[in-house]
Amino acid sequence: MPDDADAMADLFLAARRTAMPWLAVVHTDDETRGWIAHVLLRQRRVRIAQADGLVAGFAVVHDGWLDHLYVAPAHQGAGAGSRLLEDAKRLSGGALQLYVFQRNQRARAFYLNRGFVEATFSDGASNEEREPDLVMRWVARSCTS
Repeated sequence: MPDDADAMADLFLAARRTAMPWLAVVHTDDETRGWIAHVLLRQRRVRIAQADGLVAGFAVVHDGWLDHLYVAPAHQGAGAGSRLLEDAKRLSGGALQLYVFQRNQRARAFYLNRGFVEATFSDGASNEEREPDLVMRWVARSCTS
């Protein structure tokens, strides 16, 4: 997967710029590339979705949190995000939570439509971008039959 670092960085940067043009940029592109290659891919479990042999999206689940789920703009709406999220749910052991920026209405709707609920809102003081965010949670339904 280290070979995927450049493709993942390109995808990450393009997805954020497309979905959240209003978001403060707190790291240079080179810093982001280094973080993906030397931190994310080495210290976290990264799942990749491919389309036509290319990285179409990726997700990172760690300690019950969906730390990242990004899909390349050209592949959004084709199911890669849904597949990555289902995989994350499966890996989570039945409960998963994530942060999403409050202004990111498309992401909020994506998660709401897949069983997450909006749980805790914050003013963004604890994230690097200083952007109001919220925690969304999902818990698997248990079968009672």
